[in-house]
This record gives sequence, C-alpha cells and structure tokens, in this order.
Amino acid sequence: MQKETIKKRLMVGVLVLLSSSNLTATQSDMKQRLYYGGDIITMEGDKPEYAEAVIERDGKIIYVGKRASAINNFAGETEEVDLKGKTMMPGFIEPHLHPLIAAILLSGDIIAPHDWSVPDGIKKGVEGHDAYIERLKQSIAKYGKKDDVLFIWGYHQLWHGALSRQILNEISPNIPVAVLHRSFHEVFLNDKAIELFQIKEEDYRGNPQVEWSKGHFFEGGWQALAPKIAPFMLNPTKYKKGLADMTKLMEKNGITTIAEPGFPNVDFDMEYNLLKSEMDKKPAYEIYNILNAGSLTAVKGNLDEATKFMEEAPAKYDTDNIKILPKQVKLFADGAIYSLAMQMKEGYSDGFKGQWMTPIETFKKQMNYYWDRGYKIHIHANGDLGIQLCIDTVRAMQKRNPRENHRLTLHHLGYFTADQADEMKELGIEASANPYYLWALSEKYSKYGLGPKRAKNLVHMRSLKQRGIPFSLHSDFGMAPAEPLTLAWTAINRMTDKETLVSQDQRIDTFTAMQGITINAARTLNLEDTIGSIKVGKRANFTLLDENPFKVDKMHIKDIEVAGVVFGGNIKMRKPKLTGAHRDAHGCIGSAGFQWCAKTSKCERAWELAKREKFDNTPEAFESFCKKQKQKTER
Repeated sequence: MQKETIKKRLMVGVLVLLSSSNLTATQSDMKQRLYYGGDIITMEGDKPEYAEAVIERDGKIIYVGKRASAINNFAGETEEVDLKGKTMMPGFIEPHLHPLIAAILLSGDIIAPHDWSVPDGIKKGVEGHDAYIERLKQSIAKYGKKDDVLFIWGYHQLWHGALSRQILNEISPNIPVAVLHRSFHEVFLNDKAIELFQIKEEDYRGNPQVEWSKGHFFEGGWQALAPKIAPFMLNPTKYKKGLADMTKLMEKNGITTIAEPGFPNVDFDMEYNLLKSEMDKKPAYEIYNILNAGSLTAVKGNLDEATKFMEEAPAKYDTDNIKILPKQVKLFADGAIYSLAMQMKEGYSDGFKGQWMTPIETFKKQMNYYWDRGYKIHIHANGDLGIQLCIDTVRAMQKRNPRENHRLTLHHLGYFTADQADEMKELGIEASANPYYLWALSEKYSKYGLGPKRAKNLVHMRSLKQRGIPFSLHSDFGMAPAEPLTLAWTAINRMTDKETLVSQDQRIDTFTAMQGITINAARTLNLEDTIGSIKVGKRANFTLLDENPFKVDKMHIKDIEVAGVVFGGNIKMRKPKLTGAHRDAHGCIGSAGFQWCAKTSKCERAWELAKREKFDNTPEAFESFCKKQKQKTER
C-alpha cells in the first residue's frame, strides 16, 4: 500500500509550476512539462502509435514513452499537464495558405456560394443571380465608403450568374467596389474603383486576360493589376485586422505551422512588414515563406537577380516565427479550378477555356533554371493538361540533369489521371492536394464544364496512396476553410455539398488523412525532421482535441473540437486550463518530482537523493531507502 502511495506521489496527477527554492543553480534553469492522461498519438510509423507520456523542455521534446519512466530520469522543475482524456497530436500544419488572401477576405465582405465561417460568426452562402445582387447591395450599403474600395469575395458565375462593370455601376454608382471571384484569380471593378485606382485601358491593351469593357481582370491580367492596387489591397488598418482574424482561425483550428507558397503576392516589403506586425504579437503558430519566382522576377528584372534576392533573403528577413525556406521556389502552371480555367486535355463544355498562368516557354525556362540550381520546386497545377506539362518537363530535366530526392511538389491537383499518377511515381514527383474541391465543386461541375465522369473524380488521392506518392492536404484559404480536420474528413468520406457520396473507391483511411495534416505536411516543406510528429528532438508543437479522430465515426471527424494548442512548449487553451498547483499532505510538489522521505524528513527528488546516497534511481529503491528509516523511527 505504501509502495503504491509513493508511486502516486511520484507520478502525481496534479499540475504545478514549481518554486526553485530547493534546487541548485544549474537545476533551476531546467524547466519542463510532462504531458499525460490522454491519447497521445505520435504520427510516427505507418499506423497510429500511442505514447503514455511526453516531456517537453525549452520548446523541444525530450521524452516520449511510458509515464512510469518519465519523471525519474529528468532533473529540473516539472509541470505536469493532465490531458484529462483529451487527445494530443502533433501540431497541425497548413502547407499552403496565403496570408494576403486571408487578410483581404477577412477584412472585406464575403458573399460566396456556401456558408463561410469567420471569427465573428457565419457569412451565409447565397445562390441565384437576384439573391446575389441583393446581397451585394446590402454589403455596399453597410460597408462601402466613397474614398476607399470595398473588396467583396466569393462570386462564382455558376451560382450567381453574370457579372460585369456595367452591373456593378448600376448597383454602386458612387462607391468603389472590387468583386473578387471565388478563385481569387479574377476580379470585377466598377467605374469608381477604376477611377480610384487610377488605371487606364492603355495600360492593359493587348493583354488577353483583361476584358476592360467588363472591368474583368483574370489570371495574368489580375497578376498585372494587383501590384498597381497594392496600397488599397494592403491598406494597413484593414489588412492588420484581417491578419488578426487569420490568427484567430489558426488558433481555433489547431494550426501551429503555416506555409505561404508564393511570397510575395504583390509587394514584398508591404506584405512582409504587415505580416511581421502580426507575428510580433507572438501568436501560437509560425510561418514559412516559399518565394515566388514570377513575382520577384517581374520586380528584379530577370531570374538571376530574383534568385540573388531569394538566397540573401533568409539572413535578412528571418525572425523567430517568420522563416523563408532556403532553396525552395514557387512556380505557376495553369489556371484556377474555381474559375474553370485549369488546362484540361479534353477541354470544357459550356464555353469555358483553360488558361496558362505562366506562358509555357517561360514556365519551362523557370523550371530548368531552378532544377539546375538544386531547388525544391513547388508548382501550382490543377488540370490534367497543366499537370502533364509539369510531368513532361520533369522527365526532360531528369534525362538532361538527373536528380535524386528532388521532391518537386505539385500543389492542388484538381484533376489528374491514373496514368499521370504512375508517371509521378516514376519521376519522384510529390503532391499537396486540396480535397475540398470535391465537396464544393463536384455537383455543379457535373452539370457544367467538366461533366460527371471528371467532376466526381476530382482530387482522387487514393491513386497517390496506392503508388506510395507522399502527399499532404491543404486549404489554400479561402479555396477551402483553414480547417485541417475538415480537409481530412473530405478526403476520408468524399461527400459533396449536397451530401452525395461519390467515387468511394478513392477514399483514404484516417491515418493517411492525418498524415496529410501532420508529418506529410512537414515533408512537403522539407521540415519533417523538426515538426510533424511527436518524437524526441522535434519541436514541442501539439494540437489538443476533445476527441480522438481514430476512435470516432468517420463522418464526425470534421466536428471534433480543438481544445487548444501547444506551440514551442507554450500552452494556449480555448477551454479551461489543464494546469494548476497542488502540494501533498507533507507540502511536497509531486509534479515537480518531489515526494516525502521520512529518513531525511523533507521533500526529496528521487534522482537527487539516489545520486547523493548512492542507490539506484528507481521508485522501488527510493521507497526502500526512505521506508527503512521510517520503520526504525516507529520502533
């Protein structure tokens, strides 16, 4: 009985931050947290692996294993964290999210086909032309200002009907309005916005991706416009508010790492300084930027100068929580799936036309340039024709200049074929996919644009899994909600927005989906040695869940609540704290490793006493040493 009591004191389930009054100077500098009392899923290996306890010190994991061995082997102050039945996983990783898009969406208004969750509630979805126009009028009346542009995101022609400069002029003759397409690859402007931006038709004459009379800028036309209107898009007051709301979403959804593949979008200094202003607040996540070759080349004049800037940037711009990933670059192939502008081998019905974001010869030049310099290349690629361009270019580069473990990664993969998956495997091409396309687009695209055969087989990730192609899951917010569990749920269940189950042969298992938002997401960024799983030596980034995704019905996974996160060892809870303070009857702080020893008549740490008195550092030896003296005293 006494043995059991001492064990309980040693591994006490109370939660304390210890005073260091009884510690040596060296030991007082060592502080750690012990996590236990819930399902701790490491995401190491090829199936769910559980640990009883994890110890973190100075933001790093120093122990993963049995709880019985945890406290005894580590000197220093220990705070115990009883998970109280919650599930602890590696911190969720969002490998493709653009803070600029998030900031603009969250600081403007949202009128989209589906409901959209924002920090202060739900922006209700709308269908039908008349209903959409009415919502535009309401938004302009509520948020519009004569001296500033109102950005409204979410328009899609298949849900909302036709839109043009003329229509916007009729409903907003005095307020500048920019309606951003659901894809964020298009924008419609009214006359007042054009006037405020001070742009002229001759600036875009000859650009095939600008319809001036309609106020319509898409793909390359939108890329040409964006830098000129950067002061409005990056209005500091609104943009900072949008970034603050983005932080709320990251913390709400358990995301501890995000990557921005394509920085900058419009203006490096403006975007970086505004981002830094948010990250200086020390939110519970970090950002890794992958630099945008196209954007930087346009500013610097050529690839050599752009690359020189890329290679000097980490030393100049890296902070504790903003990093530029060295020797990684973002390129763009074909257009957006939401715009039905991705390049498709069999084309489209209903008059849609694929677009190239980068002219083909320029794209090939960029790929070869960075391939030869040993870069990890990330490519925006959506349609099977766009993906084929990437595959064919990699094949030619491998023949000319073979590279092993290059990890070239295709992002999005809206639609590809089984034969292309075979080629990807052969060539070592990896993937980061957006499974939400299936949920949002399959029903509508079955009727328009793609037809049912292709639309019901969007983003078929089991084809990648079967071939052993590493892949992660991403949101590309707002192409999907920044909700890793929702992405996993979509990939696992393959259900549409009308609750129809489609292409069930392409469902992936829960473990593979969870890999996509943890360890494989880390791999997408070449960071799997530092984050993505719970392993000794890795960063102590954890996501805490109210339920275990491996133990609930698969349809429930997206509804699991995030209880909080641990970022670099710091706990940020959305619900009541897990930590507290407690002393036993003798005044010993058990979670710091102290327990009562009758022989010395004071609270002792087992490892310190064992070293001093030269006995084995085990619970049994500690009990024996202190118990003998207790028996003598009783006699």
